[in-house]
Amino acid sequence: MRAAVIGLGVEGKKAVNSLLKHGWEVYATDLNIDVDLSGLDLPILAMNRIDEKQTVSIVGENITVDLGFTNSYAIEECDAIAFSPSMYGGSFAEKLLEKGQLLSDVLDRHKGIFTIGITGTNGKTTTVHMLKNILEDAGRKVLVGGNGGGGFSGYYDLILEAEEGDYDVLLVEVCDMTLDFADYCFDFDMVGLTNMGNDHMDVHKTVANYKNSLVRFFKNKTIFTAFNQDFNSDFKEAANHTIPYFAYQDELKLVGKFNLLNAGLATAIARELKVPKDVIFSSLSNFKAVEGRMDVYKINDAKVYIGKTDNSDALASVLTENDFYALFIGTPRRNETHRLEILDVAAKYNPEVIVLFPGLDDTLDIAIYRLNSLGYMGNIITVNTLDQIIELVAEYSHEDAIFIGGNGQEIIIEIQDRIKQISEKL
Repeated sequence: MRAAVIGLGVEGKKAVNSLLKHGWEVYATDLNIDVDLSGLDLPILAMNRIDEKQTVSIVGENITVDLGFTNSYAIEECDAIAFSPSMYGGSFAEKLLEKGQLLSDVLDRHKGIFTIGITGTNGKTTTVHMLKNILEDAGRKVLVGGNGGGGFSGYYDLILEAEEGDYDVLLVEVCDMTLDFADYCFDFDMVGLTNMGNDHMDVHKTVANYKNSLVRFFKNKTIFTAFNQDFNSDFKEAANHTIPYFAYQDELKLVGKFNLLNAGLATAIARELKVPKDVIFSSLSNFKAVEGRMDVYKINDAKVYIGKTDNSDALASVLTENDFYALFIGTPRRNETHRLEILDVAAKYNPEVIVLFPGLDDTLDIAIYRLNSLGYMGNIITVNTLDQIIELVAEYSHEDAIFIGGNGQEIIIEIQDRIKQISEKL
């Protein structure tokens, strides 16, 4: 079988890797010649630079990659196509859908599996893993995946894995930017909404637009929303059945009131699926933080809170948990100016120190300018290496609390691993 992957962003690269893993031949293309190919599971390839400024072809045994152009004949020769979720709704994608060539149409075994989607701005990954643990403890065979940005292997990987395995439940993390795409690819029986926060406004533009996307996504489905969620009346009108959930009442090993709501959502879905109360309680009482998500470690006198918090609502929810002496903030990509709003929250909190480090990109200059323009009067420090971060953590470790977060999941996981090692030795 041969597949075409169109667009080599996060989802596209994950699709390439998954297709190769499942034995497919792959033709991959991106009109951007400067696309980042890191993370692609590519063999040693022969590169044919057709034009130094415009096009590049990379050819391997089971894969061809064209950058700067697209070979329409190569696409026509493929059995299935995987395009970037961001292309959904465009004229090119619509033509492909009319032909029934999308991978989710060619391989459709996943559509016969009971499918639960978890979407929202914050808490999706944690909620998905909570629900996975509960269902597996209840004896269900669960396939988990979805949103590549959440650390999974992408939507297409789920489709490929479902084709080969035998599962009771398909559990999908759905990014709020890919709602329409996911709705096309999967037949959702239930959908849970964690929350609506201030993120991806470069795509949504307004909260009203985001709400309208959710309304379309919820249409004729069984949905779970927080009892006090904004726009609940709109969601209820669109859905087939609406079930409210509340904050979890028992203790968790996780930090934060926000995680009590995540557990409340997982519990509500599990109860609807007739999972016994004792199984839910046992599973959640033993649940530990997902790698890269908010966790707390003790370093000398300080509690070190660390986890990805790449939007202003996520950061604000954590800062209510303690009195932080220092905030370590990973910076966003240059084109993601909306994520600089985490610095507005940091400055308003007014810690003694704000430490800036490159998260998704080295935008330290932009972050410093933002903090100065906000009138932040504390100490601003910039660092570029993990060792520098650890040195400052040690310096501040006799204060009550330190926060490390912001943008850059991979580097935050790296910092978290080092902090955990130090904490376990003390």
